[in-house]
Amino acid sequence: MIDLRRQAHSLFCESNPTQKVLGMAQLWAQKEQWLIEPPWSPTLEELCKPIGRPPTPKLISHRDIPKRKLSTPLGLAGLVHSICHIEFNAINLALDAVWRFEGMPSLYYSDWIQVAYEESTHFDLLSNLLNKMGHGYGDFDAHDGLWEMCEKTKHDITARMALVPRTLEARGLDASPLIQQKLIGLNSPFAQEAHEILDIILRDEITHVRVGNRWYLWLCELQNTEPNALYAKLSLLHDAPRLKPPFNLEARAQAGFTQEELRLLLQSNPL
Repeated sequence: MIDLRRQAHSLFCESNPTQKVLGMAQLWAQKEQWLIEPPWSPTLEELCKPIGRPPTPKLISHRDIPKRKLSTPLGLAGLVHSICHIEFNAINLALDAVWRFEGMPSLYYSDWIQVAYEESTHFDLLSNLLNKMGHGYGDFDAHDGLWEMCEKTKHDITARMALVPRTLEARGLDASPLIQQKLIGLNSPFAQEAHEILDIILRDEITHVRVGNRWYLWLCELQNTEPNALYAKLSLLHDAPRLKPPFNLEARAQAGFTQEELRLLLQSNPL
């Protein structure tokens, strides 16, 4: 049997991207052997282990990321790299949700392991595309915005569910179609492949955001708390980025956002 949360922590600490992806594929293939009970509690030494990352890319402020023309080979490669970086962080994000928070239902852990596995397949597709373009993951500088919110919410599972999948990852639902529109006009087979990969990512991210919605609403019900009011409070408390239009309302609805939530979103951010 495989202690799921302990193995999630081991993969979380793996710094080699290739080994992390292979480890996720192996863990997903062994799902019939997963063991969630009795609950695993990390030791102090395990808690102090850093997130598993390669030495590159260099992490800088998002304001300092160079702006390149998408019509150039370097600009297109930079775009693919930025999405690849997001997907790598998303693997660690999902693994962190598994090993860090105890006492949740078994479905919670299997949900987030599935998310981690699918994020690893996205990273693998994008990394392979970068290699075809003559680059590799780590060749471009990147920012750490997604992981910064994970750090802010590491002591509060409700805040984590509210502000990472339902906020930061949901922004990807809005951004993917816009990026695809820009790729359509480029005369490059790499742009076409990137467009196709984004189709896969958007399809899966709808499910991933739905997982965040499911467990956020479950926690709100457990705490007898009104979800929209708590979300507004947590957003202010943790300085979540303000969402900006245009919004992919169809994808957000498929991901489990209610019509009331979408109404409030549009009310705060008129199109």
